[in-house]
Amino acid sequence: MEGVMRNTILALALLFLGINAWAGPDGFASKASRYSVPETVDRLVTVLQSKGMTVFARIDHAAEAEMVGLKMRPTQLLIFGNPKGGTPLMVAAPTVAIDLPFKALAWEDARGKVWLGINAPEYLKNRHRIEGKDEALNALAGALDAMTNKALE
Repeated sequence: MEGVMRNTILALALLFLGINAWAGPDGFASKASRYSVPETVDRLVTVLQSKGMTVFARIDHAAEAEMVGLKMRPTQLLIFGNPKGGTPLMVAAPTVAIDLPFKALAWEDARGKVWLGINAPEYLKNRHRIEGKDEALNALAGALDAMTNKALE
């Protein structure tokens, strides 16, 4: 019974932590995608917009590289956000504005596998010494985790 309780507590803790739980030590969280880079980003755009997020820009790094005669694997950056979520963080720590709006990166690795990555809110908290916003950051982490999961379904 003790093992079951410990596993239940661990599962609930990981669920609560959301995106922070799958971030590496550098604060970059990535998930594998079964879709191409463009389709991964298209799917994320659809989910973000359905949740009231603004998509500010989509940058196709591979296309830009090709325009100057360089080659790189498919790589796209999506810049998105919502002032309702980001502004309280910037009020608490103005330097976080360098990392907001949020960015999501979809890329194809050397083996042809596609990934979707984002900076974890916990990383932003530590990098910018954001205090008193744990509840907002945890909610944001959960929302980002849910939206990226939905895009990758």
